[in-house]
Amino acid sequence: MIRNETEYQQAIGRVDAERKRFAEHVEAWKKQGFTAEEVARLKEPLESFHMQLVEEVQSYERLKRGQFSEFENLAGLGQVLIGLRIARGMTQRELARRLDVDETMVSRDERNEYHGITVDRARRVLEALGVKLVTRVEVEPINAPNDQPSVAQPELTR
Repeated sequence: MIRNETEYQQAIGRVDAERKRFAEHVEAWKKQGFTAEEVARLKEPLESFHMQLVEEVQSYERLKRGQFSEFENLAGLGQVLIGLRIARGMTQRELARRLDVDETMVSRDERNEYHGITVDRARRVLEALGVKLVTRVEVEPINAPNDQPSVAQPELTR
């Protein structure tokens, strides 16, 4: 995951370099007499790596525009917190200042995608970012051990 503008610029450079390297490989394979089928097989891992780089760049660009993916049961919360900082145009240094912590702590937390973050800490990060996170609760029925609906289940009404 790209976390800042420097990493973004480096990734763009890697995408361009990979595109050129890819074209050079294909040309070399053709000159060496590989068949179209063989070239296609040789290209697969390079294309896969290239597409992964492109997706990282596109993902960062979506975050900068404030476009976020949904997440479920707090899985992915760390990526959302990082994305919110990016969307707000805030550096790790600025977030650290607002949280009154050292910049290395924010850097480490983001590198680990806020793994194991407490609810209180997530709330403080959201407040420092000036963001209100809204949730929706969906209750699924709980089935009895034999996968039959439980008779004791109350009906939920609004």
